[in-house]
Parts: sequence; structure tokens; C-alpha cells
Amino acid sequence: MNRRNFFQKGLAASAAVALGSAALSPELQAASLAVAPKRKFKLNYAPHFGMFKNSAGDDVVDQLKFMADNGFMALEDNGMMGRPPAEQTKIGETLAKLGMTMGVFVVDKGGNGQNTLAAGKKEYIDIFLNGCKKAVETAKRVNAKWMTVVPGDFHRDIPIGIQTGNVIEALQRGAEILEPNNMVMVLEPLSDSPNLFLRYSDQTYMICKGVKSPACKILYDIYHMQKNEGRLIYNMDQCWDEIAYIQIGDEPGRKEPTTGEINYKKVFEHIYKKGYKGVMGMEHGNAAPGKEGEKAVINAYVASDDFSVA
Repeated sequence: MNRRNFFQKGLAASAAVALGSAALSPELQAASLAVAPKRKFKLNYAPHFGMFKNSAGDDVVDQLKFMADNGFMALEDNGMMGRPPAEQTKIGETLAKLGMTMGVFVVDKGGNGQNTLAAGKKEYIDIFLNGCKKAVETAKRVNAKWMTVVPGDFHRDIPIGIQTGNVIEALQRGAEILEPNNMVMVLEPLSDSPNLFLRYSDQTYMICKGVKSPACKILYDIYHMQKNEGRLIYNMDQCWDEIAYIQIGDEPGRKEPTTGEINYKKVFEHIYKKGYKGVMGMEHGNAAPGKEGEKAVINAYVASDDFSVA
């Protein structure tokens, strides 16, 4: 029996007990079949497709319904641009019906990983701008506002200041495409490789100030920033006016909160008290497999979201 049916039957039984042997009125019968209220998290956590597939099945619509039933009212899908347009539309329509928010997807820059914006090469910039144009069409189908942009690798034979200028100029041109559509590219500093150009929150802050557009902001990924710089709360505060999106993952392991060293309950409390109303992307794996692992993910968010708001 699923959670919603269990709750509905519980309501009906409670009403019957309260009325003794009297039959339920039509009004009470209707009330007894009311949809169970969803769990209410303080922050808007966004799973990815596949995170709950053992519990919900492979169908993306069923997965979205499972997310909503468990209180997760947003979605991330890094590979959204690679899905067929018809599937994108179906996802967008389902999100709307469930009252869910679409989080980030990654702007496809194409190429073989060498098309870094730091190089300042026209062919690389053209690929990026074409990706922005396609991202606008994808975003319209799924009602998305944010999309992830990663500039790529840095070059040892080009001064870092020149590379920074190249990145700012490329992003300014991307912002010209996104800003009229009220869309935002969020720049994500990463820890995956020391060869990456963008690695630190203050560096990303400087670039956003250089671009000077509401269409270019920071994606603060807590997992990557714990690895690269630490001092999570301090550094978020320093960059706060440029942060438009936040992602989650514990360290080490990049699994759900409570599995690593980050005090996520304290970090979430700080973010909430800052007044953040955006999406909190759950860009991490599950520490344990199967349905039990998926239940553990849900429980980890329930525990980490359990902080005082006084």
C-alpha cells in the first residue's frame, strides 16, 4: 500500500471512530478521501532522475510523482538538453501539474572537452553561443530558469588575466541571449580536476561582477567548494549577492547529507535564515543501493532539514 492510500484510509477510519456507528455524511466521506498533504521541507530540495527509480520505477512521470509525494518539489536533470523535445515537453507538463520547479540543466557546449572559453577562440565561443540558443528552447519546454555553464580548462601558455577576460567576454555574449528570456546561466566552480579554469567561489564572484548581467550568476556547489576551499558559510556569505543556485553533496564520497564531514543541518539552517528561496540541487549519489538506500536519502533530508527557524 502506498503512503497516500494509507493516509486516506487512516482518515476514513478516524472519522468513523469519531462518529461511532453513524454513517459518514457525504461531506465527511469527501474529506476522508482528501489527498494527503505533502511533507513540507523548509528548503526546496531537487532530486535527479534515477535517484528514486527503485521505489518509483523507470518512468520519469512516476519518478516525479514519487518525488512530490515525499516533499521534493523541484527537479534537476543535467542531461535535459539531450532528451527528445517531446519528452522535455512531457516533463515540463508534469512538473506544472505537480507544482514542481525545474532546476538546472547543463548547457551543451559540444566538442571533445577542449573547447574552453578561456582560450578566446572564435570556434569555441560559437559552440557555446549555439548551446545557449538551444538551451533557451529546452528551457521553454520545461519552464526552466537556470542552466549550468562551465568554462572549461585553463591554458598554461596564456596569462590567467587574459583567460579571465576571454571568459568574461564570452559570458557577456551568452548573457545577451539569455537575459531577454529571463533565464540565468549559473557558473559552477568545480573540483574534478586541477586543470579546470573555474575552481573557486571568489574567482566566480569576480567573473560575475565583470559580466554585469542578471543572466550570469554563481552556482555554489557545496561538495565542490568543501573540497576546494572549505569555510562554506563564510565563503557563501562573501559571495551571496551573486549566488543564484546551490547544490548539495557530502564530502568525502559525494553522497547524501549525514554521510560525510559537512554539518549540513547547520549549513541548511544558515541558508534558510539568509532568506534563500531558490532550488537546492541534490547532485549526489545514494550511499546505499536499492529501496533502502533511497529511503535513507529521504531520511537524511528529513534529519538535515530539522532545524529551528526562530
